[in-house]
Amino acid sequence: MAKVKLNVNGTDREVEVADDQPLLWVLRDELKLTGTKFGCGLGQCGACTVHLNGAPVRSCSVPAVAAVGQKITTIEGLAKNGVLTAVQKAWIDHDVPQCGYCQAGQIMSASALLAQKKNPTDADIDNAMQNLCRCGTYVRIRAAIKSAAQALNGSAS
Repeated sequence: MAKVKLNVNGTDREVEVADDQPLLWVLRDELKLTGTKFGCGLGQCGACTVHLNGAPVRSCSVPAVAAVGQKITTIEGLAKNGVLTAVQKAWIDHDVPQCGYCQAGQIMSASALLAQKKNPTDADIDNAMQNLCRCGTYVRIRAAIKSAAQALNGSAS
């Protein structure tokens, strides 16, 4: 076990972790940030997606010690002062969630996409959104991403 400092949602947090402990479990169990979900544990489904320095990563596959010195953002860290992001607003406007389990990871992946591509094409969305949704809300996810892009670019949806 080692004591490490992680910057999570803009705040330095000190936690004790095993060398191979996944970031997911530190976020959920140690820091009580339960918005990030456990899905497959293999880095395949994307329910555990968080940002490391703005890039989407599967937190079940990243050892917590590998995140030392990086900026970690979870779903809880997206909204600032209670103000939802354009992606979060679009998710609500398009009624994206069905069961909702995968949606934090979906929002994190979509947010990272829109930070890189201001006006993503369908192909850009397909390439970036590799998260699985058992309820099949992919059409609403695509619509919400396009709506959020329009909002971010200042055009009406």
